Amino acid sequence: MTKKRIAVIGGGASGLSSIKCCLEEGLEPICFERSDDIGGLWRFQENPEEGRASIYKSVIINTSKEMMCFSDYPIPDHYPNFMHNSRVLEYFRMYAKEFDLLKYIRLKTTVCRVTKRPDFSTSGQWEVVTESEGKEEVNVFDGVMVCTGHHTNAHLPLESFPGIEKFKGQYFHSRDYKKPEIFTGKRVIIIGIGNSGGDLAVEISHTAKQVFLSTRRGAWILNRVADYGYPVDVLLSSRFKHFLQKICGESSANYFLEKKMNQRFDHEMFGLKPKHRALSQHPTVNDDLPNRIISGLVKVKGNVKEFTETAAIFEDGSREDDIDAVIFATGYSFAFPFLEDSVQVVKNKISLYKKVFPPNLEKPTLAIIGLIQPLGAIMPISELQGRWVTQVFKGLRTLPSQSKMKAEIAKAQEEMAKSLIIKTTDKPKFRNTLQNCVETIKNIKNKESLKPWHSTEEPEET
Repeated sequence: MTKKRIAVIGGGASGLSSIKCCLEEGLEPICFERSDDIGGLWRFQENPEEGRASIYKSVIINTSKEMMCFSDYPIPDHYPNFMHNSRVLEYFRMYAKEFDLLKYIRLKTTVCRVTKRPDFSTSGQWEVVTESEGKEEVNVFDGVMVCTGHHTNAHLPLESFPGIEKFKGQYFHSRDYKKPEIFTGKRVIIIGIGNSGGDLAVEISHTAKQVFLSTRRGAWILNRVADYGYPVDVLLSSRFKHFLQKICGESSANYFLEKKMNQRFDHEMFGLKPKHRALSQHPTVNDDLPNRIISGLVKVKGNVKEFTETAAIFEDGSREDDIDAVIFATGYSFAFPFLEDSVQVVKNKISLYKKVFPPNLEKPTLAIIGLIQPLGAIMPISELQGRWVTQVFKGLRTLPSQSKMKAEIAKAQEEMAKSLIIKTTDKPKFRNTLQNCVETIKNIKNKESLKPWHSTEEPEET
């Protein structure tokens, strides 16, 4: 029987694990990588390439090696818990070599178009047009795995900042930032307090005269190093904490986490306290930002209302003059222009079943891998997504009907839109929840009241 051919688009972390998943299921993968090497986001280059993610030289990963490694290839013991981008790339190279993945990758090959074949409703096949060294090639595939990520296209909302066109200093997106020396002795505004904004504020403050960190809504700042020196994601991701969150609810989990973060430094006092709860949006992972703020080298400001030729005026009426540079750490947008009408991205959002499968196709032979922003590492999630997808491609697993998939997508979007802010009227109910949590913890301490974690009973059939 002829092996099914699968196109894997992108040779980064998600692309590498997808190739391996295909091989494990007896499929025939061909990976198309537009640049001249693997690694995707984690391969640093001085000059950003069009269509490829770009990082700055000093980037340290925000997830620990214990939580980001692939399931069957642990990161070496002598590597640090939180790795520099060069070490992350080394790990991906070792992974590719260990499982002999490189021979399935075509470098310097751009995917131009992915279109349904005329008999798609019965065959589920795709026609993939690629270009390499000026020559186009057409291939037919039984499935497509899109692994291009979501840090490719810089989101630069200049229309939201009146006067920026008159500003005489330099301004650019954080994607184009590489090192801090060019800002020596200058006054710099960084707009956005995500991970990039926080990192750049800290790093540039070592050379700049003054850094201003502008934020619309603040952020919860999480330290990489948690209690007793353990990686924070290792402590927060335990099964015990997950169990307590299920028992006590999301509000209680937010309360305890926010209290813990405020013990390190009071977010309200630092001008960083956001309106959203800790678990409702991504925290900013930064070990040094509070130290730079308390030393005055980074000043937290509100949203910029407008720019003049040399100054920034903020929404609270304050003004900062003699500004030399503005860096927009305003995130990224993603798109799949090669997919034409098969997948639609509207306002940087896409409807996918379980964040993987487009629900509107007659055959489930197209999947998006790694297009997810979890509270943790993407790599293990991409691996699990790849396993599921390849089993669907092979026919070992089936998806629900289109109507059921769309209903579940709508439900997930509705839940995400809900606010987690506790209202004053909710406080009595919240106190009762906390009391229930306390009682639960007391019961857990009484070992006789619990069944052993590893039960000897036979599992129920599913």
